[in-house]
Amino acid sequence: MKITVIGAGNVGATVAQLIANAELANEIYLVDILEGIPEGKGLDMYESMPVLESDSRIYGTNNYELTKNSDIVIQTAGLARKPGMSRDDLLVKNAEIVSTCIENAFKYSPNAYYIIVSNPLDVMTYVALKVTGLPKHKVIGMAGILDTARYRSFISMELGVSMQDIQGLILGGHGDTMVPLTRYTTVAGIPVSDLIPADRLDEIVKRTAGGGGEIVKYLKTGSAYYAPAAAVTQMVESIVKDQKRILPCSVLLTGEYGYKDVVVGVPAVLGKGCMEKVIELKLNDAEKALLKTSCDHVEATIKEAMELIKK
Repeated sequence: MKITVIGAGNVGATVAQLIANAELANEIYLVDILEGIPEGKGLDMYESMPVLESDSRIYGTNNYELTKNSDIVIQTAGLARKPGMSRDDLLVKNAEIVSTCIENAFKYSPNAYYIIVSNPLDVMTYVALKVTGLPKHKVIGMAGILDTARYRSFISMELGVSMQDIQGLILGGHGDTMVPLTRYTTVAGIPVSDLIPADRLDEIVKRTAGGGGEIVKYLKTGSAYYAPAAAVTQMVESIVKDQKRILPCSVLLTGEYGYKDVVVGVPAVLGKGCMEKVIELKLNDAEKALLKTSCDHVEATIKEAMELIKK
C-alpha cells in the first residue's frame, strides 16, 4: 500500500504520522511545494518508527513523480482559516491550490482513491472530481466524521459518559449549514433526547456547527488538525482493511436524497472499493428542510468556484 499526503502543514504531517503509526501503508509520501519542509518532517517521522515499532516508511518530497502509482492520495494543502474568516472565504485561493495539486497527483496516480480535506471541503471535493474526471466512489471528502466527532465530544462533556457509547450522525455541508440528526443520536442505545433537554441539545448542535471556528479563535494563526487528521485516518483504515464502516463522508450525490450534482455529507460504506454505497435515511420534514438549505448553499458555492476556475 502506497499513500501520498499532499501538504506538509499541521494537518498533512499529522495525517502521515497517524497512518504510519497504524501501519496502514508500506510507503507514505509527504508532498509540499516548500523546499526542505516535507523532507525534514518526513525524516523526523521515519526516525520515530523504530520507537513506535512500525515498519511504515515516510518520505518527504517536492517531486510528484515519486508519488507514482499511489493507492490513496490525501489532499490537505490549502490556506488555513484565520479569525473571522469563514470556510467560503478560502474559496478562491484554495480552488486554485487544490486544482493544481490534484492535477499533479493524478498525472502519476490515475488509479488512486482521492480523499479531500482542504476547505471549503464539499466544494473542493467537487473540484477534485471535475479535475480528475473520476467516478464519484473514488473521490470523497472528509467532513462528517470530524463534525460527528465534535458532536459526540460535546455530548460526552455534557453527560460525563464514555465517548465510545455515543453514536451520532451529521448530514449536509461541512460548516454552519451542517445538519446534526438528533433523532439518530443515542447514548448506549438510549435516545439523547431522553438524557439532554431540548434547549441544551440545541446549544450543543450550534457549538458543533461552529466547532472549527471555535478552535481558530483560540489558535489565532491556525486551524484544527488533530481531530481532522484522526478522521482521515479512520477513513483510510476502513478502506485499507476493507472494514465496510458506515461513516459520514462528503460524496457527490446523483439522485440520493433527491439531489444531483452536489457534494454533501451523507453516511456511506467505506471499503476496498473506497466509497461503496450511500446510505439513504428517512428524514422528517424539518430535517429535509435543513438539508435543502445546506445543499442550496453548497450548490451556490460550487457554481462560484467553477466559474473562478474557468477564468
